[in-house]
Amino acid sequence: MNEHPIKGLMDTTMKNIRSMVDVDTIIGDPINLPDGTIIIPISKVSFGFASGGSDLPTKTPKNLFGGGSGAGVSIQPLAFLVVSDGDVKLMQMTVNSNTASGVINLVPEVIDKLTDIFGKKEKKDDSK
Repeated sequence: MNEHPIKGLMDTTMKNIRSMVDVDTIIGDPINLPDGTIIIPISKVSFGFASGGSDLPTKTPKNLFGGGSGAGVSIQPLAFLVVSDGDVKLMQMTVNSNTASGVINLVPEVIDKLTDIFGKKEKKDDSK
């Protein structure tokens, strides 16, 4: 049995999508700064795909097919992973509107600040 033309249409579209979207699109190439800091961009990739067609009626035994396919890709930068002096920080590009997410994202920052405060207090107590 011959392969239906829609399969070739879909295969071509999917092959082109695969060439556009790879892991390097989501987790970008590291950027090395002269001071040793490494910045890694992180993006969100969304894509959609549609394909369709129809066998057209004919009076001859020859098959006629009409169809088309298409795809769309959206790449949105989300954050940067910054590695500096042994510390790793996630710097987000946008603030989440969800309160729970916002609180969860602030936890590492609060812990860093508390550690700094208590670390300074202990150093002052040791100097007495």
